[in-house]
Amino acid sequence: MASLLESIVSPSDLRRLSRRQLPQVADELRAYVLDSVSRTGGHLSSNLGTVELTIALHYVFNTPRDRLVWDVGHQTYPHKILTGRRERMSSLRQLGGLSGFPTRSESEFDAFGTAHSSTSISAALGMALAAKRKGEDRKAVAIIGDGAMTAGMAFEALNNAGVADSDLLVVLNDNDMSISPPVGALNRYLAQLMSGQFYAAAKSVGKNVLKVAPPLFELAKRLEEHAKGMVVPATLFEKFGFNYIGPIDGHDLESLIPTLENIRQLKGPQFLHVVTRKGQGYKLAEADPVAYHGPGKFDPQVGLTPSATPAKPTFTQVFGQWLCDMGAQDSRLVGITPAMREGSGLVEFEKRFPERYFDVGIAEQHAVTFAAGMACEGLKPVVAIYSTFLQRAYDQLIHDVALQRLPVVFALDRAGIVGADGPTHAGVYDIPFVRCIPNMSLACPADEAETRALLSTAFQQDHPVAVRYPRGSGVGVPTHTSLEPLPFGKGEIRREGRAVAILAFGTLLHPAIQAAERLGATVVNMRWVKPLDVDLLIEVAQRHDALVTVEEGAIMGGAGSAVAEAIAAAGLAKPLLQLGIPDRFIEHGDPARLLAALGLDAAGIERSVRERFGSLL
Repeated sequence: MASLLESIVSPSDLRRLSRRQLPQVADELRAYVLDSVSRTGGHLSSNLGTVELTIALHYVFNTPRDRLVWDVGHQTYPHKILTGRRERMSSLRQLGGLSGFPTRSESEFDAFGTAHSSTSISAALGMALAAKRKGEDRKAVAIIGDGAMTAGMAFEALNNAGVADSDLLVVLNDNDMSISPPVGALNRYLAQLMSGQFYAAAKSVGKNVLKVAPPLFELAKRLEEHAKGMVVPATLFEKFGFNYIGPIDGHDLESLIPTLENIRQLKGPQFLHVVTRKGQGYKLAEADPVAYHGPGKFDPQVGLTPSATPAKPTFTQVFGQWLCDMGAQDSRLVGITPAMREGSGLVEFEKRFPERYFDVGIAEQHAVTFAAGMACEGLKPVVAIYSTFLQRAYDQLIHDVALQRLPVVFALDRAGIVGADGPTHAGVYDIPFVRCIPNMSLACPADEAETRALLSTAFQQDHPVAVRYPRGSGVGVPTHTSLEPLPFGKGEIRREGRAVAILAFGTLLHPAIQAAERLGATVVNMRWVKPLDVDLLIEVAQRHDALVTVEEGAIMGGAGSAVAEAIAAAGLAKPLLQLGIPDRFIEHGDPARLLAALGLDAAGIERSVRERFGSLL
């Protein structure tokens, strides 16, 4: 049988196929996704679950003129393959290759750049109203998962869309909710009926006619809601002003396509509820969609297998163990995560202390203020959150935590370069945005053992403290079972040298030491960005001719800026070289290669110091 997928270079090719050919396209597309991800690593379960939905959307809508906005975007590999990027899938998430998320600069079919959740409805509504303002006849579609629907931003957008006169379609890709009654032929028939022109016209005419007889109108309205209540989970979305359709089987093209064709003819805000299954078509991913959410390279015939050699513990695992140990010692500790239990290392804590574990859903703003409320009542909240996601709760960090000087610990995972996830997930802004907030402190441990000790230090304080640590493993410094803290706000000299002193913040201490061995330079492990160890800084500055700061974070407003401010305040005039992340977004790729390209490996640090201060060495 000739491959249909190979004939599809753009959705226009897909739309030339007959409906009866689409199941073959779905089979080939699913097999291609599985083969591709097994070779490169990436998101798998979510992409296997959206194959038919992606085909149906591109088949019915005139993309790219009609806009598709994929929420989060980690489920868009089928979309990328159907929109001219099939041959580049081997470069997925690699330096210079395809992004793992929709990116406007990558393709005209990527209508909106996404990677953080719950932005799709707002963006699609903006597009729909812009089209109306410009007099353009095109549709806007937001595809959002049931997890992303837990965020307040999604409901803010629904609330706005329901009263806006816009041709907006929201597709709820529901792969977790329990649907009763089961999706089947009756639901398919009713979904198509409820999305048809006749039903819409009849409902509109009926309302207009019956409004002259209020008792009859109210009776008809109640009968309609009662009838719908037998086949849909709720009328919640209709209360927002949407025409609710579904639930329908998101893997049944014979249901999806006619329903979408009907919806495309309707005016006003529409809400389509489709039910899909993560990992669909690959039994191992169906059985364990969490394990196959973001796997590395693997053999699809065998599945995921444990590593032959035990890996070094990751910083996430170090945090998870510390949380359990500190939780066992102090009953006031509570662990909070915004829907990142596995990613942030809270699985064991939930098992051991279920009554003190709180997953608040994809709701970072709520997570921070929720922690503030607990701290007000004498508990000791630890908010485990990715650096990039704390950005989403910045007002709450300032207004609800710092202003009230509440003792909340923020465990900032994925600080610095994150590799394959790229600029949307890079944790490079937390140093500037945390250090400018009064009452807040920020620690940068250099290795696994320091991470554990500085978390203990943070937990002891009576004000908010953030501890930042990177993705993956460190250099392998053994951790211990002690909960002994390190001194608050104090650094240490790691290597005595001459002329030039390198002040390292965080895990870049180790390449800084390697560079210093060849430069004959002093190395200081600063540990704290705020409070800065000013006494140590001034003592070192007075003994050296030049200073170099090294950080895996934004240079602008970062730790190097803190050093510059401190030496200026002390009246010292010292040449200062600041090394870190430049004022641009860093693309996806292997973290080691990215750090080398940025001059933040040992060779790069040495080169930069020689170029700037070679005459002093």
